[in-house]
Amino acid sequence: MIFEVAQIRIKTGQAAAFEAAYRQAQQQLAAAEGYIAHELRRCLEQPDQYLLLVHWRRLEDHTVGFRGSPHFQEWRRLIGPFFDGPPSVVHYQSLDEHELGAADRAG
Repeated sequence: MIFEVAQIRIKTGQAAAFEAAYRQAQQQLAAAEGYIAHELRRCLEQPDQYLLLVHWRRLEDHTVGFRGSPHFQEWRRLIGPFFDGPPSVVHYQSLDEHELGAADRAG
């Protein structure tokens, strides 16, 4: 299983509009092949900064499958206008034995 961590900074004063758009956009994310789960967190100290955490089955499910899909185009159409620069996105792999074994069995 892969854990995507995206740091998103939005334009000042756009939090409510961004969060409303995100509620629609997250449906596109959840419909993607290889998607497992996600959550969005808002920073307490910097209210224009968010952390999006997404669990994917494989790295390519995000980097190739989702990003090359109509779901991604709609995702970006809905929330992209609120971004104050491109998000910073990195991927992590679990080193916990129970997750590594489950990922191997899944595929």
